[in-house]
Amino acid sequence: MEHDAEARRGFARMGFGCKHYRRRCRIRAPCCGDVFHCRHCHNESTKDGHELDRHAVQSVICLVCDTEQPVAPVCCNCGVCMGEYFCRTCKFFDDDVDKEHYHCKDCGICRVGGRENFFHCQKCGSCYSTTLREKHCCIENSMKNNCPICYEYLFDSLRETSVLRCGHTMHLQCFHEMLKHDKFSCPICSTSIFDMDKFLRALDAEMEASYCYMGKSIYTRKIQAIYQQPESFRY
Repeated sequence: MEHDAEARRGFARMGFGCKHYRRRCRIRAPCCGDVFHCRHCHNESTKDGHELDRHAVQSVICLVCDTEQPVAPVCCNCGVCMGEYFCRTCKFFDDDVDKEHYHCKDCGICRVGGRENFFHCQKCGSCYSTTLREKHCCIENSMKNNCPICYEYLFDSLRETSVLRCGHTMHLQCFHEMLKHDKFSCPICSTSIFDMDKFLRALDAEMEASYCYMGKSIYTRKIQAIYQQPESFRY
């Protein structure tokens, strides 16, 4: 019997869900009463722009037996696990445990990537990689702002973020797009995103060792011209 119960619990794992999460339940939005796979599906479908409060969800619908019930990790009717990862605080389910979810009490939401790999910066107001501990410039509530490139709210975005040398943040994808368009300074404060002293020293060494100024590539001359300008004129 115990084996049967365990098999039932694991039935259809990773078999249901949406583009955001794999899970075996849907949620009923307390704000409008409609049913969605997740809060992101709700937010993307609303015409008036209202967003679902994850903590306010009270009921879920099992996707295996279609039973609506109070939020819980296991269906009260068929016994299937609604999500291998379950957070009662966030009313959050996900079958994809490879994401290494964890709940941050200071953020008030669930994060991914493994608790041991992140720390919560009280001043910045968010979880950052442990590689940035004591190595980043703190800006109060830096993550509780929109990305300066795409304007999506950063704090609970599903996309990976990047912390610049100045402490401002943006999506990592947006950061790479910015570089492709030859933008080498923070779009908020105009601080250089690289340690330009090291960059220019390496550039000078390359110039001296390889070729004279007239033989330089167009790209090399362009980069040097940008960083000969005053900081306030860099974009």
